[in-house]
Amino acid sequence: MENEAAEPYSSGVATAPEVLDPEALAAERDLVARAVAGDRTAVGEVVLLLQDPIYRLALRMVWRPADAEDATQEILLRVVENLNSWRAEARLLTWAYRVGVNFLLNLRRRTPQETNQLSLDDFSEGLKDGLAEQDYRGPEATLLTHEVRLNCSQAMLQCLARDERVAFVLSDVFEVSSAEAAWITGATPAAYRKRVERAKKRLGSFLTRTCGLSNPDAFCRCSRRVEKALELGRVDPRRPAFAAHPVTPGGRSVEEAEKQMVRLHDAAAVIGAHPDYAAPRDRMAAIAGVLGSGRFPLLE
Repeated sequence: MENEAAEPYSSGVATAPEVLDPEALAAERDLVARAVAGDRTAVGEVVLLLQDPIYRLALRMVWRPADAEDATQEILLRVVENLNSWRAEARLLTWAYRVGVNFLLNLRRRTPQETNQLSLDDFSEGLKDGLAEQDYRGPEATLLTHEVRLNCSQAMLQCLARDERVAFVLSDVFEVSSAEAAWITGATPAAYRKRVERAKKRLGSFLTRTCGLSNPDAFCRCSRRVEKALELGRVDPRRPAFAAHPVTPGGRSVEEAEKQMVRLHDAAAVIGAHPDYAAPRDRMAAIAGVLGSGRFPLLE
Protein backbone atom coordinates (compact mmCIF):
# COMPACT_ATOMS: atom_id res chain seq x y z
CA MET A 1 0.00 0.00 0.00
CA GLU A 2 1.24 3.53 -0.86
CA ASN A 3 3.33 5.46 1.66
CA GLU A 4 2.87 3.01 4.52
CA ALA A 5 5.56 4.81 6.51
CA ALA A 6 3.67 8.12 6.49
CA GLU A 7 2.55 9.67 9.74
CA PRO A 8 -1.20 9.78 10.30
CA TYR A 9 -1.13 13.44 9.33
CA SER A 10 1.46 16.01 8.41
CA SER A 11 2.99 18.20 11.10
CA GLY A 12 1.91 21.53 9.66
CA VAL A 13 2.36 24.93 11.21
CA ALA A 14 -1.27 26.03 11.21
CA THR A 15 -2.97 26.61 14.54
CA ALA A 16 -5.75 24.17 15.36
CA PRO A 17 -9.16 25.69 14.60
CA GLU A 18 -11.40 26.76 17.43
CA VAL A 19 -14.14 24.23 18.27
CA LEU A 20 -17.40 26.17 18.47
CA ASP A 21 -19.87 23.57 19.75
CA PRO A 22 -18.96 22.26 23.23
CA GLU A 23 -21.91 19.86 23.38
CA ALA A 24 -21.05 18.22 20.08
CA LEU A 25 -17.41 18.03 21.09
CA ALA A 26 -18.35 16.40 24.40
CA ALA A 27 -20.41 13.79 22.56
CA GLU A 28 -17.49 13.04 20.25
CA ARG A 29 -15.10 12.79 23.22
CA ASP A 30 -17.40 10.22 24.79
CA LEU A 31 -17.73 8.26 21.55
CA VAL A 32 -13.97 8.16 20.95
CA ALA A 33 -13.25 7.28 24.58
CA ARG A 34 -15.56 4.28 24.30
CA ALA A 35 -13.99 3.25 20.99
CA VAL A 36 -10.45 3.50 22.37
CA ALA A 37 -11.56 1.43 25.35
CA GLY A 38 -12.47 -1.37 22.96
CA ASP A 39 -16.21 -0.85 22.50
CA ARG A 40 -16.84 -2.33 19.04
CA THR A 41 -20.20 -0.59 18.76
CA ALA A 42 -18.51 2.76 19.32
CA VAL A 43 -15.87 1.96 16.70
CA GLY A 44 -18.65 1.15 14.26
CA GLU A 45 -20.30 4.48 15.07
CA VAL A 46 -17.05 6.32 14.38
CA VAL A 47 -16.72 4.61 11.00
CA LEU A 48 -20.36 5.31 10.17
CA LEU A 49 -19.95 8.98 11.06
CA LEU A 50 -16.89 9.45 8.87
CA GLN A 51 -17.25 7.06 5.95
CA ASP A 52 -19.33 9.13 3.52
CA PRO A 53 -17.48 12.47 3.95
CA ILE A 54 -14.12 10.72 3.65
CA TYR A 55 -15.29 8.85 0.56
CA ARG A 56 -16.44 12.09 -1.09
CA LEU A 57 -13.06 13.68 -0.34
CA ALA A 58 -11.20 10.68 -1.75
CA LEU A 59 -13.38 10.62 -4.86
CA ARG A 60 -12.54 14.24 -5.67
CA MET A 61 -8.84 13.53 -5.28
CA VAL A 62 -8.49 10.24 -7.18
CA TRP A 63 -11.33 10.55 -9.74
CA ARG A 64 -12.53 6.97 -10.05
CA PRO A 65 -14.92 5.34 -7.54
CA ALA A 66 -12.93 2.10 -7.31
CA ASP A 67 -9.77 4.01 -6.38
CA ALA A 68 -11.76 6.16 -3.94
CA GLU A 69 -13.07 3.01 -2.26
CA ASP A 70 -9.51 1.74 -1.75
CA ALA A 71 -8.37 5.09 -0.38
CA THR A 72 -11.39 5.39 1.92
CA GLN A 73 -10.76 1.98 3.41
CA GLU A 74 -7.13 2.77 4.13
CA ILE A 75 -7.95 6.21 5.57
CA LEU A 76 -10.65 4.85 7.87
CA LEU A 77 -8.35 2.10 9.10
CA ARG A 78 -5.68 4.70 9.86
CA VAL A 79 -8.24 6.83 11.67
CA VAL A 80 -9.26 3.90 13.88
CA GLU A 81 -5.65 2.90 14.42
CA ASN A 82 -4.82 6.42 15.63
CA LEU A 83 -8.00 7.29 17.53
CA ASN A 84 -6.11 7.45 20.79
CA SER A 85 -4.06 10.35 19.37
CA TRP A 86 -7.14 12.56 18.82
CA ARG A 87 -6.97 15.31 21.42
CA ALA A 88 -10.19 17.15 20.44
CA GLU A 89 -8.17 20.06 19.08
CA ALA A 90 -10.72 19.96 16.24
CA ARG A 91 -13.94 18.15 15.50
CA LEU A 92 -13.49 14.45 14.78
CA LEU A 93 -14.38 14.84 11.09
CA THR A 94 -11.92 17.73 10.73
CA TRP A 95 -9.19 15.57 12.27
CA ALA A 96 -10.17 12.67 10.00
CA TYR A 97 -9.92 14.96 6.99
CA ARG A 98 -6.38 15.77 8.12
CA VAL A 99 -5.52 12.07 8.23
CA GLY A 100 -7.15 11.61 4.83
CA VAL A 101 -5.47 14.58 3.17
CA ASN A 102 -2.04 13.40 4.28
CA PHE A 103 -2.73 9.98 2.79
CA LEU A 104 -4.20 11.32 -0.47
CA LEU A 105 -1.43 13.86 -1.07
CA ASN A 106 1.16 11.10 -0.77
CA LEU A 107 -0.46 8.42 -2.91
CA ARG A 108 1.98 6.85 -5.35
CA ARG A 109 -0.86 5.85 -7.64
CA ARG A 110 -1.55 8.56 -10.20
CA THR A 111 -4.62 9.46 -12.20
CA PRO A 112 -4.22 9.48 -16.02
CA GLN A 113 -4.08 13.27 -15.99
CA GLU A 114 -1.30 13.23 -13.42
CA THR A 115 0.63 10.56 -15.29
CA ASN A 116 0.41 12.52 -18.55
CA GLN A 117 0.95 15.87 -16.77
CA LEU A 118 -2.19 17.10 -18.49
CA SER A 119 -2.82 20.81 -18.03
CA LEU A 120 -6.20 22.50 -18.11
CA ASP A 121 -5.19 24.01 -21.48
CA ASP A 122 -4.52 20.52 -22.84
CA PHE A 123 -7.78 19.26 -21.39
CA SER A 124 -9.67 22.13 -23.02
CA GLU A 125 -8.17 21.36 -26.42
CA GLY A 126 -9.03 17.68 -26.02
CA LEU A 127 -12.69 18.49 -25.45
CA LYS A 128 -12.90 20.01 -28.92
CA ASP A 129 -12.07 16.65 -30.50
CA GLY A 130 -15.25 14.81 -31.41
CA LEU A 131 -17.63 17.49 -30.17
CA ALA A 132 -20.93 16.84 -31.96
CA GLU A 133 -22.85 19.60 -33.70
CA GLN A 134 -26.12 18.55 -32.04
CA ASP A 135 -27.16 17.36 -28.59
CA TYR A 136 -27.15 13.61 -28.04
CA ARG A 137 -30.63 12.14 -28.60
CA GLY A 138 -29.90 8.45 -28.14
CA PRO A 139 -31.02 6.06 -25.38
CA GLU A 140 -30.76 7.42 -21.83
CA ALA A 141 -29.77 10.85 -23.13
CA THR A 142 -30.42 12.66 -19.87
CA LEU A 143 -28.60 10.07 -17.76
CA LEU A 144 -25.58 10.01 -20.06
CA THR A 145 -25.41 13.79 -20.27
CA HIS A 146 -25.33 13.88 -16.46
CA GLU A 147 -22.60 11.24 -16.51
CA VAL A 148 -20.47 13.23 -18.95
CA ARG A 149 -20.81 16.37 -16.84
CA LEU A 150 -19.94 14.64 -13.59
CA ASN A 151 -17.04 12.74 -15.16
CA CYS A 152 -15.70 15.91 -16.78
CA SER A 153 -15.79 17.95 -13.58
CA GLN A 154 -13.93 15.14 -11.85
CA ALA A 155 -11.36 15.00 -14.64
CA MET A 156 -10.68 18.74 -14.68
CA LEU A 157 -9.82 18.65 -10.98
CA GLN A 158 -7.08 16.13 -11.75
CA CYS A 159 -5.36 18.75 -13.90
CA LEU A 160 -4.55 20.75 -10.76
CA ALA A 161 -1.55 20.03 -8.58
CA ARG A 162 -2.64 17.92 -5.61
CA ASP A 163 -2.12 20.64 -3.02
CA GLU A 164 -4.20 23.09 -5.07
CA ARG A 165 -6.84 20.43 -5.73
CA VAL A 166 -7.35 19.58 -2.10
CA ALA A 167 -7.37 23.26 -1.12
CA PHE A 168 -10.06 24.04 -3.68
CA VAL A 169 -12.15 21.02 -2.74
CA LEU A 170 -12.04 21.80 0.98
CA SER A 171 -12.77 25.50 0.50
CA ASP A 172 -15.14 25.80 -2.44
CA VAL A 173 -16.74 22.37 -2.66
CA PHE A 174 -16.96 21.24 0.97
CA GLU A 175 -17.07 24.84 2.29
CA VAL A 176 -14.64 24.17 5.13
CA SER A 177 -13.55 27.37 6.85
CA SER A 178 -10.11 28.74 6.01
CA ALA A 179 -8.85 28.15 9.54
CA GLU A 180 -9.99 24.53 9.52
CA ALA A 181 -8.73 23.87 6.00
CA ALA A 182 -5.31 25.36 6.75
CA TRP A 183 -5.06 23.10 9.80
CA ILE A 184 -6.22 20.07 7.80
CA THR A 185 -3.55 20.64 5.16
CA GLY A 186 -0.82 21.56 7.63
CA ALA A 187 -0.32 24.97 6.00
CA THR A 188 -0.30 28.52 7.26
CA PRO A 189 -3.56 30.36 6.54
CA ALA A 190 -1.70 32.62 4.10
CA ALA A 191 -0.20 29.70 2.16
CA TYR A 192 -3.55 27.95 2.10
CA ARG A 193 -5.33 31.03 0.74
CA LYS A 194 -2.75 31.33 -2.04
CA ARG A 195 -3.36 27.72 -3.07
CA VAL A 196 -7.09 28.32 -3.21
CA GLU A 197 -6.63 31.52 -5.21
CA ARG A 198 -4.39 29.76 -7.75
CA ALA A 199 -6.83 26.88 -8.13
CA LYS A 200 -9.85 29.17 -8.51
CA LYS A 201 -8.06 31.32 -11.08
CA ARG A 202 -7.05 28.32 -13.18
CA LEU A 203 -10.40 26.60 -12.99
CA GLY A 204 -12.27 29.85 -13.59
CA SER A 205 -10.24 30.59 -16.70
CA PHE A 206 -10.75 27.04 -17.99
CA LEU A 207 -14.51 27.11 -17.43
CA THR A 208 -14.94 30.57 -18.93
CA ARG A 209 -13.33 29.64 -22.21
CA THR A 210 -14.47 26.00 -22.35
CA CYS A 211 -17.64 25.12 -20.44
CA GLY A 212 -21.10 26.09 -21.64
CA LEU A 213 -22.49 25.53 -18.16
CA SER A 214 -20.30 28.30 -16.80
CA ASN A 215 -20.28 30.56 -19.86
CA PRO A 216 -23.00 30.29 -22.54
CA ASP A 217 -20.51 31.60 -25.12
CA ALA A 218 -18.00 28.79 -24.47
CA PHE A 219 -17.72 25.97 -27.01
CA CYS A 220 -18.31 22.78 -25.00
CA ARG A 221 -21.67 21.22 -24.15
CA CYS A 222 -22.01 18.03 -22.10
CA SER A 223 -24.77 16.71 -24.35
CA ARG A 224 -22.48 17.09 -27.39
CA ARG A 225 -19.67 15.13 -25.76
CA VAL A 226 -21.75 12.02 -25.08
CA GLU A 227 -21.08 10.20 -28.38
CA LYS A 228 -17.32 10.75 -28.15
CA ALA A 229 -17.28 9.71 -24.50
CA LEU A 230 -19.11 6.51 -25.40
CA GLU A 231 -16.73 5.86 -28.29
CA LEU A 232 -13.67 6.31 -26.08
CA GLY A 233 -15.13 4.16 -23.29
CA ARG A 234 -15.02 7.02 -20.82
CA VAL A 235 -18.70 6.53 -20.10
CA ASP A 236 -20.27 3.10 -19.62
CA PRO A 237 -23.99 3.28 -20.50
CA ARG A 238 -24.63 0.04 -18.60
CA ARG A 239 -22.94 1.16 -15.38
CA PRO A 240 -22.62 4.94 -15.07
CA ALA A 241 -19.97 5.63 -12.45
CA PHE A 242 -21.38 8.93 -11.18
CA ALA A 243 -24.91 9.60 -12.44
CA ALA A 244 -26.26 6.37 -10.93
CA HIS A 245 -24.00 6.32 -7.86
CA PRO A 246 -25.79 5.69 -4.52
CA VAL A 247 -26.21 8.78 -2.37
CA THR A 248 -26.33 9.28 1.37
CA PRO A 249 -29.89 8.92 2.74
CA GLY A 250 -31.43 12.36 2.62
CA GLY A 251 -28.51 13.73 0.57
CA ARG A 252 -28.59 15.61 -2.72
CA SER A 253 -29.48 13.66 -5.85
CA VAL A 254 -27.94 14.32 -9.27
CA GLU A 255 -30.97 16.38 -10.24
CA GLU A 256 -30.91 18.47 -7.06
CA ALA A 257 -27.19 19.14 -7.42
CA GLU A 258 -27.68 20.24 -11.02
CA LYS A 259 -30.47 22.64 -10.07
CA GLN A 260 -28.14 24.20 -7.51
CA MET A 261 -25.41 24.57 -10.13
CA VAL A 262 -27.78 26.29 -12.58
CA ARG A 263 -28.72 28.84 -9.91
CA LEU A 264 -25.14 29.70 -8.99
CA HIS A 265 -23.25 29.83 -12.33
CA ASP A 266 -19.68 29.79 -11.04
CA ALA A 267 -16.68 27.47 -10.92
CA ALA A 268 -17.46 26.15 -7.46
CA ALA A 269 -21.04 25.42 -8.49
CA VAL A 270 -20.04 23.52 -11.65
CA ILE A 271 -17.41 21.44 -9.90
CA GLY A 272 -19.32 21.09 -6.65
CA ALA A 273 -22.59 20.04 -8.28
CA HIS A 274 -22.23 16.36 -7.51
CA PRO A 275 -24.75 14.38 -5.50
CA ASP A 276 -23.92 13.48 -1.91
CA TYR A 277 -22.27 10.18 -2.75
CA ALA A 278 -22.40 7.39 -0.19
CA ALA A 279 -19.44 5.12 0.43
CA PRO A 280 -20.18 1.66 -1.04
CA ARG A 281 -21.70 -0.47 1.69
CA ASP A 282 -19.96 -3.68 0.64
CA ARG A 283 -16.58 -1.98 1.09
CA MET A 284 -17.63 -0.63 4.46
CA ALA A 285 -18.58 -4.19 5.45
CA ALA A 286 -15.08 -5.25 4.43
CA ILE A 287 -13.66 -2.60 6.76
CA ALA A 288 -15.68 -4.08 9.60
CA GLY A 289 -14.07 -7.43 8.83
CA VAL A 290 -10.58 -5.92 8.94
CA LEU A 291 -11.36 -4.24 12.26
CA GLY A 292 -12.19 -7.64 13.70
CA SER A 293 -9.08 -9.29 12.29
CA GLY A 294 -6.80 -8.66 15.29
CA ARG A 295 -4.85 -5.85 13.62
CA PHE A 296 -6.12 -3.28 16.13
CA PRO A 297 -5.07 -3.81 19.77
CA LEU A 298 -7.78 -1.46 21.07
CA LEU A 299 -10.39 -3.97 19.86
CA GLU A 300 -8.79 -6.98 21.50
